[in-house]
Amino acid sequence: MPKARKNKRKTPVTVAGPSDRPSLPSGSSSRPQATRTIIRRFHVLIKRQTQLQNVIQARSRNAATAQTELASVEREIEELGGLEAYQRMSSIGQSSDRGGGSESIFIAWLRELDIIWTMKEKNARLRLLEVGALKPDNYASCAAWVDVTPIDLHSRHPSIQEQNFLLMDPVEHRECWDAISLSLVLNFVPDAKDRGRMLHLAHTMLASEGLLFVALPLPCILNSRYLTPEHFQGLMTAIGFEQVRTRWREGGKMAYWLFRKTSAPASTTYQDHLLYQKKTVFRQGDRNNFVILL
Repeated sequence: MPKARKNKRKTPVTVAGPSDRPSLPSGSSSRPQATRTIIRRFHVLIKRQTQLQNVIQARSRNAATAQTELASVEREIEELGGLEAYQRMSSIGQSSDRGGGSESIFIAWLRELDIIWTMKEKNARLRLLEVGALKPDNYASCAAWVDVTPIDLHSRHPSIQEQNFLLMDPVEHRECWDAISLSLVLNFVPDAKDRGRMLHLAHTMLASEGLLFVALPLPCILNSRYLTPEHFQGLMTAIGFEQVRTRWREGGKMAYWLFRKTSAPASTTYQDHLLYQKKTVFRQGDRNNFVILL
């Protein structure tokens, strides 16, 4: 007899219920749905952890209650295996049996833009900072013309520098990089303003006309209350980026962009700046809360 189908309710990328904690799958044979469930749950927990820590640091009257909830949140993070488990799940998502990592799209766009020939003419290699690197050899296929520096909050390999991108010195690294990759990074930053600060920092650290590659789960822009593709593009323009390439489709899982740093941040009015400094509701209903604020 055929198995009865079970109805499964979709969970937005940044929203998960407090109950029904997902069990941790292991190995690269984990089902894609199980992997995505673990990653989404980590996003929720780490965002809540940051919120509770801020309440405690502010010494508000709710600090005691926040401390109790924080202990519960941190216990669940540990039960899921900590950040190491999140990295392992993300690495599984980048494995060849899942279609490979997003770097293949980035490399293809670099080739389309004839970056390889530009580097050869300069007798140099593209200086690439790969933020949130889970593997040290993502760009091994183009090592002849790309000099990659992979970094991550918690390195899983000796060739990956353990570094918090948000703590990098903007003066020391000003215009140091020809390209920066933020693949599945912004959606893991728990604070909306830190996401905006990350994009500002990338602009500072990129050389003139440098390239920024961004990859996000598609629900971040198609199922968010506060973010749409048009709003995101406007935000990037306000920072000082022009869109060079974009790729996503309805019903897909990922969205990709390639931006070029302009000579100076675009001049925007005071009202324009306010638009990207506060949450604006674009959609109602069962949506996630992903947003980027400047």
